[in-house]
Amino acid sequence: MKQHKNSQQLNPNWAQLQQKLKSHGSRPPKSSELSDSGLSKSILGKRKERSDADSDDCRPNPLIPASSDFGLTDVIAMDCEMVGVAQGNKSALGRVTLVNKWGNVVYDEFVRPIDRVVDYRTQVSGIRPSDMRKAKDFCTVQNKVAELIKGRVLVGHALHNDLKALLLTHPKGDIRDTSEYLPLQKEGRRKALRHLAAELLGASIQNGEHCPIEDARAAMLLYIRNKKKWEKSVKDQIRFKQKQKKRKPKRKPVDNGALKVD
Repeated sequence: MKQHKNSQQLNPNWAQLQQKLKSHGSRPPKSSELSDSGLSKSILGKRKERSDADSDDCRPNPLIPASSDFGLTDVIAMDCEMVGVAQGNKSALGRVTLVNKWGNVVYDEFVRPIDRVVDYRTQVSGIRPSDMRKAKDFCTVQNKVAELIKGRVLVGHALHNDLKALLLTHPKGDIRDTSEYLPLQKEGRRKALRHLAAELLGASIQNGEHCPIEDARAAMLLYIRNKKKWEKSVKDQIRFKQKQKKRKPKRKPVDNGALKVD
């Protein structure tokens, strides 16, 4: 019986391999020869190597809150972003963020400064003109922040700048500033928050526009990880000051030699 013509046709790759085997005799083909014909690849294929970027993506972000508790806690972290007013060289509050000890946001508002904004400083502040449409007036934000931080430990980085922008004060004994805590400094020099976050937390922040939520979380996490020693140092300072006050002798009245007239 005559077979169909197409049934005798071989697969092109198989035909090519047969020709190579005939030309080289019984010698098995070299790997380079097989790779040229597209036959050297294994069934599983080549294993994809992970790049450094892929491994970084797999690394957990330490700034992600570990709890879903959004309530007020005894410790609050604050961070503010500024805009330029007047001639642009004067800073004014543009946004303020407060997070609790878990890193969850308890307050986050854009602020409409009293003076006209001439420079939004978007590259750093992340604030845009459109954000001012939903901004609250300064006094409203100031009163709310004062209410939230009252009686609580306040954490932040260079907090004197934030409190100055808010026109607020806070008891020195209740301030935990990561820029002033000596164990976080290098040879007595203050370190930027982004450097502290990278070196001590393994977190990348402030790459471009700043996010006050991330900054506040970073400051809070730095405090939490150093809380035991930090609080001990605060108590030791208080005891030392109390002892100094007790040791100070009472001043005697100065006799200036004046005559007393009866």
